[in-house]
Amino acid sequence: MSKQLRPENADLRDVSHETHDTHGPLGLLTLGALGVVFGDIGTSPLYAIKESFHHTATHAIEVNSANVLGLLSLILYSLILVICVKYLLVIMKADNHGEGGILALTSLISGEDSKQGLGRFMVLAGLFGAALLYGDGMITPAISVLAAIEGTTEVTDSLKPWVAPIAIGILVALFLVQRRGTASMGKAFGPIMALWFSVLAVLGVTNIIGEPSVLKALNPLYAVQFFLDNGAQGFFVLGSVFLVVTGGEALYADMGHFGRKPIVLAWYCLAFPSLLLAYFGQGALLLAHPEYAHSPFFNMAPRWALVPLVMLATAATVIASQALISGAFSMTKQAVQLGYLPRVRILQTSDQAEGQIYVPVVNWVLLLGCIGLVLGFKTTTNLAAAYGLAVTGTMAITTILFYRVATTRLGWSRTRAGIVCGAFLLADAGFLGANIPKIPAGGWFPLIVGLLLLLVLTTWFAGRKLMAERIAATDISIEEFGSRLATSGIMRGPGVGVYLGSNAVAAPKSLVSQLQHSGVLPENICVLTVANERIPHISPNERLKCTEGPGGIKRIVCHYGFTDEIDVPSLLEEFGMERTGISFEQATYVIGRETLRATDRAGMALWRERFFILMVRNANPVDLYFKLPPTRTVEIGVQIEL
Repeated sequence: MSKQLRPENADLRDVSHETHDTHGPLGLLTLGALGVVFGDIGTSPLYAIKESFHHTATHAIEVNSANVLGLLSLILYSLILVICVKYLLVIMKADNHGEGGILALTSLISGEDSKQGLGRFMVLAGLFGAALLYGDGMITPAISVLAAIEGTTEVTDSLKPWVAPIAIGILVALFLVQRRGTASMGKAFGPIMALWFSVLAVLGVTNIIGEPSVLKALNPLYAVQFFLDNGAQGFFVLGSVFLVVTGGEALYADMGHFGRKPIVLAWYCLAFPSLLLAYFGQGALLLAHPEYAHSPFFNMAPRWALVPLVMLATAATVIASQALISGAFSMTKQAVQLGYLPRVRILQTSDQAEGQIYVPVVNWVLLLGCIGLVLGFKTTTNLAAAYGLAVTGTMAITTILFYRVATTRLGWSRTRAGIVCGAFLLADAGFLGANIPKIPAGGWFPLIVGLLLLLVLTTWFAGRKLMAERIAATDISIEEFGSRLATSGIMRGPGVGVYLGSNAVAAPKSLVSQLQHSGVLPENICVLTVANERIPHISPNERLKCTEGPGGIKRIVCHYGFTDEIDVPSLLEEFGMERTGISFEQATYVIGRETLRATDRAGMALWRERFFILMVRNANPVDLYFKLPPTRTVEIGVQIEL
């Protein structure tokens, strides 16, 4: 059976790539990319420069001409190296049939490669990078909304005690509306972010005109001189400089939604120049007024514009937060379908946009994390200590994974890949090293979140593998079962029975148990397996494959990409008659309900077996995950000793 499936999988990959290659009108996609892709990086001007100079910030430096110009030069060339070169020019070449992001990149290291020593390490590193992004998904909404609300203190000091409560109120409202989906809000995201970037550019130009000497920072020698003047302290300021490129992973992760061209166009036409003008505008302000180091962004604006600017900044930070939340939902769905997370409840929030989903458990965990961060850290300066470490870790892991994919999939020589990735890794290591001192002050938070999630990911994956091995030890093949069935004279009743199993070549336990206990089977027996492929999309017309074995047993394999919505009954009812000659409109679905027992047998540590069993008990039921009709679904219990 597995040999027959290999050429089919090859066809699926080709079709998937073709069907996902067209994304839509370039103009609309470019506007959409502004609203989703650039929310995180677009709100960095609110706090990035402040965290380098503010006297309460960790490793803050003195506000003087040399430091301002040096910092701006570092910001400029960090954006060029990390965003323009690393992500837009190089990393985006490693797409999985149009999909990007660290999980899509990890999925490219599959098959035999992932079973070898280095390949297994790469997969583990990729999972840890994905786990770190969940920590980022908590920190980004908290720091972004806090940064915007802190702008109100430039209007009146009386609002200072209310900054945290207002921020929490906005965050709660944001997470409460997630179940409604982002379709309606998403239409406004692009225009709002276009306005935001335009305002950034206007504020920047206004201040640069007042202090044009700030343009000296275009010279990279100022960045070199910055390190010479500040020594170790200058190196640790990289932890604040890194805040300007934290949205790099979002550019890559959202490639599947918009395509590379709209993202590149939006970056170079509006986002990149606007960000540079905003940073240089803040630098010009500090050259003329060093006393504004506590809030250089809001002090770029005239007093009359502060209130509307705070309102626009709040809207921009909500959009930035929405992008991270939606990204966490998408990454969860991918992890579930790749077999790294338990089945969770995933709700589709749009009839037109497949990628718009809502994952309740992730939503509430992120909300609790955000509230805890705001209450615990209280200000963006304190929270900045926790920010950056997760993203720097993920960026470094992305570079390492890309080297592997470039040499095994893209046809790059080891020399070429080593030179390119070595340069990127040098920058990643610099940013990571500068963020390490943040660990005691808050950097521990994303590390703990990442390690806990890595434990969940690896335990679930290893537990499922162990459970499959235990089941396989007592399995009989479909061919053997069908041969016995053909010669046994067992009573066959009318109807269609669909028996779900995880192994495409073995008779499901539910089918064997029904025969043992009742002695009666339906006239039409279909053994169905859902195959989650390591590609993002598979055309509905190519998902269902069927072969017939002894005893008239139909062996059906439903192929889904890791971003496709799984709906087994709809697929069978649409293509079942054509592919199998059977109508599935009144079919009965039979599933096995495994009862697991932890043992001291070789496999996993006893505590991990118990943790795995706990996850299995709390996973979304199979019938709900595959959207089986409740009135036509039967469960048969099976006991398994781990």
